[in-house]
Amino acid sequence: MTGPLIGLPPRIHPLVRSFLAGQPGPAGLLGRFGSPLNVLFPEIFTANVAGFRDELDASGLAYRICYAHKANQSRAFVRAARAAGIGIDVASPGELDSALAAGFPPGLIEATGPKGRDFLGVLAGSGVTVNADNLWELGELAQLGRAGGYRVPVLVRMCGLGPQDPGRPSRFGVPAARFGTVTDVLAAAGDAVDFLGLSFHLDSSEAGDRVRAVDECLPLLERAWAAGLSPRILDVGGGFRQAFADSPEPFGEYGQAVRRGLAGHGPPLTWGGATLGFRFEDAGIRGALTSGKYAGTAGGRDMLRELIASPLPGQGGRTVARVLRENMLELWLEPGKALADHAGLTLATVEFTKEAADGSVLVNLDLSRDKICPAGQEVMLDPVLLYRSAAPPAPGPGGVRAGVFFAGNLCLERDMITNHLTFVDRLPGPGDIVAFVNTAAYQMDLSASAALMHPRPGRAVVRADAAGGWAAHADHEEAREEAGPCSTSTSPS
Repeated sequence: MTGPLIGLPPRIHPLVRSFLAGQPGPAGLLGRFGSPLNVLFPEIFTANVAGFRDELDASGLAYRICYAHKANQSRAFVRAARAAGIGIDVASPGELDSALAAGFPPGLIEATGPKGRDFLGVLAGSGVTVNADNLWELGELAQLGRAGGYRVPVLVRMCGLGPQDPGRPSRFGVPAARFGTVTDVLAAAGDAVDFLGLSFHLDSSEAGDRVRAVDECLPLLERAWAAGLSPRILDVGGGFRQAFADSPEPFGEYGQAVRRGLAGHGPPLTWGGATLGFRFEDAGIRGALTSGKYAGTAGGRDMLRELIASPLPGQGGRTVARVLRENMLELWLEPGKALADHAGLTLATVEFTKEAADGSVLVNLDLSRDKICPAGQEVMLDPVLLYRSAAPPAPGPGGVRAGVFFAGNLCLERDMITNHLTFVDRLPGPGDIVAFVNTAAYQMDLSASAALMHPRPGRAVVRADAAGGWAAHADHEEAREEAGPCSTSTSPS
């Protein structure tokens, strides 16, 4: 199938672009570590940390940045976070072990997410800050503190803040309406709990939603002070954006082409009836392309700048930064995907190209969908094709610019890496390399499995060397680096 000149080009970091074009480059790395392969760029991670730090330093805020470990399991990023002097957010005993192995002191570790009794027992006397998800956790920590003679540092996570969708309530946090019970439990806990402050995490990438949540947290903090407590931290969680594209326009053009195809007014651009967010309704096509995060052109640093400079309606229009400074409140945040933005890619090898019964062209990779896509998502970016053969493969049916679907290596009908057409200048053949860029955040680990006993992709860490080439080693060989200055500014906690 041939098609129009429609593409969904990704933004490619200059360091990544240099790697893709350089030596030993992708082919050399696959020859050494095997295919498929996740490639990590800790230098980009470190630069992303510096960008967040620059914005916060300019604001005059006291702050702490904690890398959300769940975004990527690699040692390289955990050690880069430690070397940068920031904190880390862990959500399981395994992530806690990883942080400690990288040299994080307990005072720079925050434990978030739902926690059972065993995990709380480990945390209570460790010196790790515990972000309590619910009233049961808070009461359990108070009991553990009293029994062990500990003073457990605690944040309390709230929910019911900011814009609310009645059809999608959050399963995390204590409802703001129950804050009176929170203060009662804390007052009864006495010295067993060191109440640091409040936190929230919104399932949204809009700065405005966080501004509303901050505005609604401030009266709760005033109630805590009135109850004799001493909160000094407001934790706004993570969810800071990534910048996948240079322009949103191609996504609009592609969406219109998908709509026309579904309506029968143009060639179909989807596999097996996939609608990619559109729906058939009232004899027409409704909805919009589910490009989701991939159409984003503003990254986490931009979102942070907007957040701290935004006026708070409940505080007379004073900015978030000003209100926090005037109330001597420290800002904590847990970016994950924003720190991993552009800091990784996934390489796969073409196994074969074939034609399906409907005339579609399938490019089969040695990679399965679950190793590149979080569950329920579609990677709406064009991969980079690296042709290893000088002789071009045969063109697609009807012309040179072919529309292809990338298929996975599981013997399951659903294992389609892409359900939308990607238009290529020439068909790839066996042994050619496909590079999916900007996959470090959640795409490498969140859904990856060893289904059908296919191994999970390996991990290679690459850094530019003094000679203009690339030094690489396996992620499990990443050495611990000396830590830089702590990124808690002005008034360390």
